[in-house]
Amino acid sequence: MPRNAAQTEIYDALGVGFGPSNLALAIALSEQPERLRTRYLERTRQFGWHRDMLIDDATMQVSFLKDLVTPRNPVSRHSFVAYLHQARRFHSFVNQKTLFPTRIEFHKYLEWAASDFEHLVRYGQTVTEIGAWQDQGAVTAWAVTATGPDGELSTTLTRNLVVATGLTPSLPAGVRTSRRIWHSSSFLSNLRDWQPPDRPRIAVIGAGQSAAEITAHLYKQHEAAEIYSVYSRYGYTQSDDSPYANQVFDPQAVDDFYYADQQTKQSLYRYHANTNYSAVDQDLIEELYRRQYSDTVSGRERLRVVNLAKISQVREIGDKVRIELSSPHLDGPLDVDLAIFATGYRPMDTDGILAPVLSHCDLGEDGRPLIGRDYRIATRPHVTAAIYLQGGTEASHGISSSLLSNTATRAGEIADSLTRTGRAATTLPVSVPQE
Repeated sequence: MPRNAAQTEIYDALGVGFGPSNLALAIALSEQPERLRTRYLERTRQFGWHRDMLIDDATMQVSFLKDLVTPRNPVSRHSFVAYLHQARRFHSFVNQKTLFPTRIEFHKYLEWAASDFEHLVRYGQTVTEIGAWQDQGAVTAWAVTATGPDGELSTTLTRNLVVATGLTPSLPAGVRTSRRIWHSSSFLSNLRDWQPPDRPRIAVIGAGQSAAEITAHLYKQHEAAEIYSVYSRYGYTQSDDSPYANQVFDPQAVDDFYYADQQTKQSLYRYHANTNYSAVDQDLIEELYRRQYSDTVSGRERLRVVNLAKISQVREIGDKVRIELSSPHLDGPLDVDLAIFATGYRPMDTDGILAPVLSHCDLGEDGRPLIGRDYRIATRPHVTAAIYLQGGTEASHGISSSLLSNTATRAGEIADSLTRTGRAATTLPVSVPQE
């Protein structure tokens, strides 16, 4: 942290994290008439988005028209259609008569778009601290400290901070990952290194899309495997992607949720949770059911469902994983060679990374920051710097607020808000940051 220099450089906006959300923001800001000085800090060494779930033939659950830009700017040069044109696959893609590209192809599109902004991104940077930069009692900027790949520390000053650190893998209480216990977020990497026994027994725990995709992939790729699909429900639940239900992902739905009273918000969340959480595409459900039925016909049951299951303990015993559970369809514990938990993610944790500056924010009755419609955290009168959230806003903005469906629109709204604050001077007097 510089203390003796008269001035230090400051950015207009700094993004923490550079996944699809802040990539969409970078594109939106690049299309604004007024250019802001921006920088992005990303923990990983290269751009990526759920790389370990890029399963062959797995398709997007979101139309390609809901890419990084099209809902906001249909003529953007960073659209999925523009990518197809550049890759000389436009007509071939159209001939498939689908709105849903494979996840692998959509990831290639994201990488293609991200390559235009490499000069703005510092990869391999883990943000360790955010402090308030004060000048005569006013918080005029944020000081963001990060650790680089070789352990070196750096501090960046910014008038506006946009936090998009992504989701955190969720595991049941007491469960820890190991060589034989995985979370779906590391599925393909772990699978490449796994040395299975001749006839492996694998448990896939979870009832959502990821669990179903992993189960189907393992069934196809490991013909000698016996796979147990373990979940607390009676069966996989179909995701509701009907036209009226899908309106919950429209930009207008964010307004409807944000301005609703608390009781209405709870009702909306409860009614439409099955559009996104613990739900599976109908065609994948039917595929798994056909495979399970075919097993019963052939007399070799490779895919077994352990439903209505309540797991009490997971532990490794020798070279096995013992899953203690209660289920009407299984007597005693389940011993497997590998346990994969497709148990979802926790929303972006803003309290942790922002804890040192929360004293400068307006908090609600639950102790969490109040968030404006433009995703900006409400701050105290002495604060002129701003913090925006791309994630962790489900309670205030609804289910769709942090999903890919709304990424382009949300990025545009934040870009507009950033531009309205006006471009700051590129230098600030140096003072000691204070919490």
